[in-house]
Amino acid sequence: MSLAAMMLLALALDLALGWPDRLYARIGHPVTWMGRLIEALEARLNHGSRTRRLRSGALTCALCVAAAGLPALAVQLALPSGWVGVMLGAVLAWPLVALRSMHAHVAAVARPLVAGDVAGARRAVAMIVGRDPALLDAAGIARAATESLAENTSDGIVAPVFWGVVAGLPGIAVYKAINTMDSMIGHRDSRFEAFGKAAARLDDAVNWIPARLTGLLFALASGPGLRRALHVMGRDAGAHRSPNAGWPEGAMAGALNIRLSGPRRYGDRIADEPWLNAPAPDPSPRDLSRALALYRRAMGGMALLLMALIVAWS
Repeated sequence: MSLAAMMLLALALDLALGWPDRLYARIGHPVTWMGRLIEALEARLNHGSRTRRLRSGALTCALCVAAAGLPALAVQLALPSGWVGVMLGAVLAWPLVALRSMHAHVAAVARPLVAGDVAGARRAVAMIVGRDPALLDAAGIARAATESLAENTSDGIVAPVFWGVVAGLPGIAVYKAINTMDSMIGHRDSRFEAFGKAAARLDDAVNWIPARLTGLLFALASGPGLRRALHVMGRDAGAHRSPNAGWPEGAMAGALNIRLSGPRRYGDRIADEPWLNAPAPDPSPRDLSRALALYRRAMGGMALLLMALIVAWS
């Protein structure tokens, strides 16, 4: 089976259809299925001493990886060879990439923001970031949405595609399990700091290559901004709070010549983060539209890369 062809077809399905609301209402989504398992394990196991929580968190990771990976492996081994197997694999991989929904969520912020409807943009950006939207002005909304676009392009699209090409259905299923665990329990607070540590470390590991690949895709798609994107990414990514998110965010900041990251408020807590690409200006509403255009070009570049792999492996 050509795994590159499988992932290219999965992207095409997602671009054409997304994940239809009727299908979601009828069967949910694989990520929500995994979410219910994580919630059940966390409720049962996340208690006791720090040492016990660390061990229970590691056990939760092992159980969730097995729950996602073993059925995916069995299905992949059962798929027929040739293009029939490729197409069936693509249908199964389709729910685990978010090409269309990523663009739709950020475009839902950009449209009212460009039109001057800050209140509408605040409501839309609250769907994709954890910051208090009431505290964000137009520049803050554009910055938050641009950062979400950059980081989630890696987590929601490039990383699943990468692991699908590397290891097929088990690779993409295990990646999504780890990423979902990190989003649910990989937090640095009193409840999850110990229990979620294994999930957070696993997520850092599986996103190491995809994050840098995403930054490179953004840089290559930036045209005349290529050198600046590579420079900012290489210079500033290491200062980011995340070992991975700074790479796509830094590349996007350099490509658009805007500043990203920086201080932000989460509830009653202020995170004093360093800037990426200072002293460039804050993004404007128009810059958010430019970020979406960069995203489209970068995803087109990824599709071309998959085509090149298909030709090389044929």
